[in-house]
Amino acid sequence: MCRWAAYLGQDVFLEDIVTAPCHSLIAQSHHALEAKSPTNGDGFGVAWYGERPEPGLYRDILPAWSDPNLKSLCRQIRSGLFLAHVRASTGGATSRANCHPFVSGRWAFMHNGQIGGFEKIRRGLENAVGDALYDERQGSTDSELFFLLMLEEGLANDPYGATLRATQRVIAASQRAGIDPALRLTAAFTDGGTLYGVRYATDAFAPTLYTAEFCGSAGRCLVSEPLDREGASWQAVPPGSFVAMTRDGVTIRSFAPEAGKLALAG
Repeated sequence: MCRWAAYLGQDVFLEDIVTAPCHSLIAQSHHALEAKSPTNGDGFGVAWYGERPEPGLYRDILPAWSDPNLKSLCRQIRSGLFLAHVRASTGGATSRANCHPFVSGRWAFMHNGQIGGFEKIRRGLENAVGDALYDERQGSTDSELFFLLMLEEGLANDPYGATLRATQRVIAASQRAGIDPALRLTAAFTDGGTLYGVRYATDAFAPTLYTAEFCGSAGRCLVSEPLDREGASWQAVPPGSFVAMTRDGVTIRSFAPEAGKLALAG
């Protein structure tokens, strides 16, 4: 499973999240404490927002701990909203196109988890994505396809509903294929204004998610595991939750997809 961290607030250097903390994202790339695999060395990526509505993006297939360019960029770039991710592949080749975050227009998305039985339901899920969005697909991961499903389901106007409907599509596709739904979904995504997160699984093992004020209360973090064990007051987000974070505060609401109540075509 992957590790990731997102930040929203006053402008800070990316290194304050990615490299500087004692259990920074780079530290987690080779020694995660709350992941199925402690090593997350199948690539990394960062997406950050600045003067333009669409995010900047830097991804590579090197382990995060061995890329001096990443450390240099994080030391120089300041942003009030960014996503950072280190990958442990659960499917899909180790390639730049398969590294998170994924971007579309002003949106950026990253994920920790997987769609169980993906190869058996992949074609049906791809058919649910219209041509315009499907043409944006660069890689082969279940994560990128889930992001495209969210966009197809109206992410721009209804982030909660789009995430719910995309999740229901995956569950329904598994049921049609005659396999038990096995979706684990802990994701962060943003339109450059609000930072959203979701923690959900069809079983009892939803990947972890935490939130806390950070950088001297300059902003807030949403992370897959704490960046330190002291200082920040990390709060675990319960399974079955949807998070909406703004510069004014955080709201958490229940997230409970029920595929049987939604009629989905194909």
